[in-house]
Amino acid sequence: MVPPRVFISYSHDSIEHKKWVLDFATTLRNRGVDAVIDQWDLKPGDDLPHFMETELVQAQYVLMVCSNRYVDKANAGEGGVGYEKMILTSNYLSRIDASKVIPIIRQLSGSYRVPTFLATKLFVDFSKDSEVEFSFDELLRHLLNAPLYEKPEIGSNPFVPMNGAAPDRRSDGIKEVMKALAHCFDGSVRGFVYFSSLVSSVSMHRIALDKYLSDAKREGLVASSKHYPDRLVLTQKGREYIFEHSIVEL
Repeated sequence: MVPPRVFISYSHDSIEHKKWVLDFATTLRNRGVDAVIDQWDLKPGDDLPHFMETELVQAQYVLMVCSNRYVDKANAGEGGVGYEKMILTSNYLSRIDASKVIPIIRQLSGSYRVPTFLATKLFVDFSKDSEVEFSFDELLRHLLNAPLYEKPEIGSNPFVPMNGAAPDRRSDGIKEVMKALAHCFDGSVRGFVYFSSLVSSVSMHRIALDKYLSDAKREGLVASSKHYPDRLVLTQKGREYIFEHSIVEL
């Protein structure tokens, strides 16, 4: 997967705010996003308008960190923030897709202010440090195209009960693990799958694989061989899961 390029726009409110933005951008890069900010990519003597225009056009997403000062500058057309607003709202740079602009709320007062030209856009709230992981989860799912739930296919039975009809979760990774197990099992004549084969068949991080495999075991879909811990056995419930989720067609 090619990491999405993300340009972060913010105002230099204070040293603390610049440090927060730097940490925010660093976290995005650590989690698979090509985050761009002036603190890394703009040097003394560089052309500021050219840098802004280039990044706003090239970035797949533009994250606007909406502190109260940022909002005031954007609405008043002040400084670099005002210049970025002018670019995004002008017809000159028609290559910019307005849907790629995402407001990031960073207002410790508990308000949810955004620049006037972003008033209709959904935002991600990063105001509460105690909930920052929930905010990163929401943002990264959008940036990395990894929604929490899969959109289900249209069914043929109009009388399926609502109880238990929730769509498959993409976040738990169990389905991806079961896909890999089914793939490995297809080439196995021994009735089990080596853990090393599973590791080489999935693209997720090893830590994530360990977590989701444990979840699959807890749900009774997979079991480890009693005498050989490196061997994975697909349970009857796991086989039913594979058929129910159309991983393997009957």
